[in-house]
Amino acid sequence: VQLVESGGGLVQSGGSLRLSCEVSGVIVDYYSTAWFRQAPGKKREGVSCIGPSDDDTHYDDSVKGRFTISRDDSMNTIYLQMNSLKPEDTAVYYCATGLSHCGSEPVYDYWGRGTQVTVSS
Repeated sequence: VQLVESGGGLVQSGGSLRLSCEVSGVIVDYYSTAWFRQAPGKKREGVSCIGPSDDDTHYDDSVKGRFTISRDDSMNTIYLQMNSLKPEDTAVYYCATGLSHCGSEPVYDYWGRGTQVTVSS
């Protein structure tokens, strides 16, 4: 199983980015897939998750209304659309997938290596 994140980069405050998590080895339609992030010197935190059902989505309060998670089953890929970005969104973003319902880190069996998002003020 392999997860590969892409789409990170440098963007100004207020800008947008779309992260992609391409999954191989499992069918994401059957899994819950989440985005986590880790800023320098901070613990990794959950950002958003999508369950096997497309309407089963979850967001951290810090990103509600700005980020949208989605899944393209034909591409076996999970997306995170990030709008109205803030400097505090700067972090390495990781995707992770697992057969359990959306939850904390231990429920996810497979992880990607991350993509850097930097938001300048």
